[in-house]
Amino acid sequence: MSQERGILVSLLNIFLIFRFCTSIDTITLTQPVKDEDILVSNEETFALGFFSPGNSSNRYVGIWYNKISEKTVVWVANRDHPITNSSGILSIDETGNLVLHEKDQRFVFWSTNVSGVANDIFSAQLLDSGNLVLFQGLNKGVYSWQSFDHPSNTILPGMKLGLDRKTGLNRVFTSWKSSVNPGVGDYSHKMEFVGSTQLFMYKGHGWSGIPEMTANYLFNVTYINNNDEVVLFYLLRNLSIFSRLVVNDFGTIDRTTWHEADHKWVPFWSAPQDQCDRYNHCGPFGVCGNPYKLGAFECDCLPGYQPRSQQDWDLRDGSKGCKRKVGTQMCAIGDGFVELAHVKVPDTSMAGVNMSLGLKACGELCLRNCTCMGYASADLSKGDEGGGCITWHGDMIDTRTFSDGAQTFYVRVDAAELANYSSKRLCKSHKNRFVVIGMPMIAAVGYTSMENEAIGFNVEEGRDCGSSPKSGHKRITKGLVTLKINVGWKQKGK
Repeated sequence: MSQERGILVSLLNIFLIFRFCTSIDTITLTQPVKDEDILVSNEETFALGFFSPGNSSNRYVGIWYNKISEKTVVWVANRDHPITNSSGILSIDETGNLVLHEKDQRFVFWSTNVSGVANDIFSAQLLDSGNLVLFQGLNKGVYSWQSFDHPSNTILPGMKLGLDRKTGLNRVFTSWKSSVNPGVGDYSHKMEFVGSTQLFMYKGHGWSGIPEMTANYLFNVTYINNNDEVVLFYLLRNLSIFSRLVVNDFGTIDRTTWHEADHKWVPFWSAPQDQCDRYNHCGPFGVCGNPYKLGAFECDCLPGYQPRSQQDWDLRDGSKGCKRKVGTQMCAIGDGFVELAHVKVPDTSMAGVNMSLGLKACGELCLRNCTCMGYASADLSKGDEGGGCITWHGDMIDTRTFSDGAQTFYVRVDAAELANYSSKRLCKSHKNRFVVIGMPMIAAVGYTSMENEAIGFNVEEGRDCGSSPKSGHKRITKGLVTLKINVGWKQKGK
């Protein structure tokens, strides 16, 4: 009899172990997560449980990397509603929602708060992407809620930044309040949809360009703008690499990768880095170019413009920007465009956007309109000559240049300025080069920025000094350029 009892106990233990192992990544109606319990994804990439940040005694539900030695939290449920003891429970209630509460269930600290369906088959699964997904029914192809739609301060591979047009959900990444408080902080990273789509960091004065974004050997970056959504997301080419993008509580966005040999996160790039990363640093019609050249003022004026206040300019204050040069005669015979290569184009909040026009038609449209100050292609993902049209009709602000990569921008000038660029600028060193054209042919607009070195104006090679401008020119934009995203920073709430 004792032998039979032993066999029954062993079988029961095997059943319980098998049941635990097959549901280790899943929360059900009968299997909640209590404090000190850990949920682990199928390939053990991520874990979910209760944690206390730093020296805080508050308890939060979070998701962190499971395979690295340094505990790194990437998502927090109850950011602004910590539990002050160890009695917390994350469970699924009878409505099919994830609910965070204490044992007595008198207070709900956090909930997914989605409409339930009439069934008793509810589950929440932690995926190897770091996404916690809530299912209401047997169909795992349909979810009712996911943590990727409600991000904290970390952008993981596959997470979308941007708008779901069908539901109105706008995914925004926000910093922690501090290293020991994961509550919603002062800084947020989001898309703006007025004019042409832009990325912005909100809070005070800040950056307007992201360097090293063209590391396409490491990432695949995708931009989608259709009737369903307008989003940006990245995927890693090498899935064995751990890389994350974090909005920090001190106002920077940092890309780091995990180095297992050193057991630490290693910086890949960070923004802001210099004066040119500050929004509108050189004022209207100004362009920020070379913040690292010893003794040089980083601000310059766009072609056809001069400092609004020469005295301020001499004092290295470019905030008032630039104005049209004295004697400029715009909207007359002979107007044309100067092409600026390797440029982060101006703020597009007030720009005109027409996605049905190609680049050539875009230039013709701008030339016919006396208020048009410049133009660029909206999207190069459709081919080398791009697609769509962006035109500027007011103050052009927050423009900067890079030594390589980035975008191409066409600035309108009058006949005299056009002749000036063709006769004088071409005699200068090719370190600062220009393309001067009477009619536009190509432009490149992308989500790319590179090293902050010399100004990236380019000129068609092989043309003699003093020759007349040509309507055609060589392709000079370099780097992988795939989509139109302007990157900037504004005052929060404006």
